[in-house]
Amino acid sequence: MRRYLTKTLLLCSLGFGAAAQELPVPNKVQLDWQKLETTAFIHFTVNTYTGKEWGDGTEDPSIFNPVDFDADKMIRILKETGFKMAIITAKHHDGFCLWPTAYTDHSVKKSPWKNGQGDIVREIEQACRKHGIQFGFYLSPWDQNHPSYGTPAYNSFYKSQLRELLTNYGEIAEVWFDGAKDKKAVDMEYDFQAYWALVRELQPAAVIFSDVGPDVRWVGNEKGVAGDTMWSTINIRPEDAPGKMSPAYLNVGDPEGSLWIPTETDVSIRPGWFYHSEEDDMVRSPKNLVDLYYSSVGRNSLLLLNIPPNKQGNFALKDVENLYAFRAILDETFKTDLASGKVDRALSDRRLDSYLELSQGKALETDLKKEVSFDRILLQENIAQGQHSAQGLIEYWDGSTWEELAQFTTIGYKRLLKVPLTKTRKIRVTINQALQPVQLAEIGLYKASEKE
Repeated sequence: MRRYLTKTLLLCSLGFGAAAQELPVPNKVQLDWQKLETTAFIHFTVNTYTGKEWGDGTEDPSIFNPVDFDADKMIRILKETGFKMAIITAKHHDGFCLWPTAYTDHSVKKSPWKNGQGDIVREIEQACRKHGIQFGFYLSPWDQNHPSYGTPAYNSFYKSQLRELLTNYGEIAEVWFDGAKDKKAVDMEYDFQAYWALVRELQPAAVIFSDVGPDVRWVGNEKGVAGDTMWSTINIRPEDAPGKMSPAYLNVGDPEGSLWIPTETDVSIRPGWFYHSEEDDMVRSPKNLVDLYYSSVGRNSLLLLNIPPNKQGNFALKDVENLYAFRAILDETFKTDLASGKVDRALSDRRLDSYLELSQGKALETDLKKEVSFDRILLQENIAQGQHSAQGLIEYWDGSTWEELAQFTTIGYKRLLKVPLTKTRKIRVTINQALQPVQLAEIGLYKASEKE
């Protein structure tokens, strides 16, 4: 907290505006990505059949046989439950490839599924196009099967596979990297700069995720919890390769950061990332999934929820039931904005680029015309012009005086606040600390679904 208070005081002494401080802003690709809010991971490989979370590369491709694989059904479910993108694990750490790559036989072409003629990546990609959601893939840099791993030659092999995926599957919305490696057996140095440059060359509109960007960063944990204070900006040193930056720093970000690299909050619907039948009674409940939405999307992040297919090649029944119930709760909670038509039009038109500007110390008072009862508050900033709110206060009028309802720090793309059930005719939002005047784009008041 002390770091950003120091900067805020400095900015106050300089005055607001571009002359005082040039703050980072998202590019169009990053901005469009953030608006997706909920995306899906699909972890699927030989681990589904061995019961492992991390395979070791010795698995026989013959064990991979999803006899009822139905990409169309899975993607339709994701579409109907509000997910805007699906990211398939084209290759996990075991090195088994879900597409018929030309660079190794450790792939679906050596499996009995469709007599070796199948392509999981292709079927997922085509289903995404059909149902109107975006498509992305994860290609693990760690490959425990390929003999060149651990040598400079592996980077060439990896880029060859990356090129296949970038050129043969249409428009890619996100390419997902991590820094996982076999640290005990070999000191493999991944050429991330070259990997990212290839994505930029072949899919310039794709978002690149890794622990430290360059477009999107890891949230610092796999619990589904973004920092209660969440800055989309960070600083990166040359030595901060994926896997080497502090998770605590990634989880909060940095108001002094010079780079706009927002967070993606990845978490699984099950204890594991791959399907295991013994976890069928441990699927996250609809209420828990809603809580994840609040602690990710509601904290200026994006929720990347993993739903792993089972051995037959479909989402398990309990996972599907809970996804539909999760979406139904969100739809019920946010279907009626009790502030709509009562706050300034710029604050209820569902647009980030129409806003009211609030300077530090400035309060926005709104008369709702009549008493309304609510227990959820939504705030949004026009992040196209940067992230500015550092501390704020929401109050309600109890008929004779203003009473504190909630405090907040960052807003960013979206801030969701859970508050006690409150009945009032007036609310007041005050920006107590800000890097620059806050371009407040939305205020929403909602009554939570009883199923929350």
